[in-house]
Amino acid sequence: MRCPLEDRENAGKENAELLLNYSARRLDSRTTAVLEAHMGSCPACRGFRDEQQALWMTLDQWEAHPVSLDFDRRLYRKIEEQGQLSWWSRLFGPLRPMLLQPALPLVATACLMLVAGFVSIGPGGVVAPVAVDNPQVREVEQVEKALDDLDMLRQFDLVATREDHSRSL
Repeated sequence: MRCPLEDRENAGKENAELLLNYSARRLDSRTTAVLEAHMGSCPACRGFRDEQQALWMTLDQWEAHPVSLDFDRRLYRKIEEQGQLSWWSRLFGPLRPMLLQPALPLVATACLMLVAGFVSIGPGGVVAPVAVDNPQVREVEQVEKALDDLDMLRQFDLVATREDHSRSL
C-alpha cells in the first residue's frame, strides 16, 4: 500500500479521505485491515490515527448544555423588541459600542495635538511668512514660471501631433 501521508501533493484527495473515513469507522473490513497493517509500519499514519481517535473520543464525550425552559419566551420577546425599533436603531444599535470605543482615544489625541499646536506657537500668535522684496528673486521666479509654461505647451504640442498622426493612419 502506498502511504497516504508521504506525498500529500501527489497522493490526492482520495488518500486523505481514506484516513478520515478510517477514523470515522466508515471503511469496509478488508480496506480497514490493509490500512491497519500499513499503520503497523508507518509512524506518520499511526500518529494521524492516534490524533483522530483522540478527537473522535473527545467529540463523543461532548454534551451540549441543556436549553433553559424559558428560552423560547425570551427569544420571541427579543424578536418583538427588535421589530419595534426604528431602522436607525436596528442598523447602528449593535455597532454603537464598537463605534464609541475607538472614538474616545481619537478625540483625546486630537485635543492633545491641538493644545500642543497652540503651545508651540507661543504667546506671539501665528508667525507670518517673511516677504521678499528683492527684485532679482522676483525675476528668477518669473523665469522659472515662464520655463514651466513653455514645457507644458511643448507637451500639449506633442500630444496634439500624436493624435493627428493616429487619425491619419
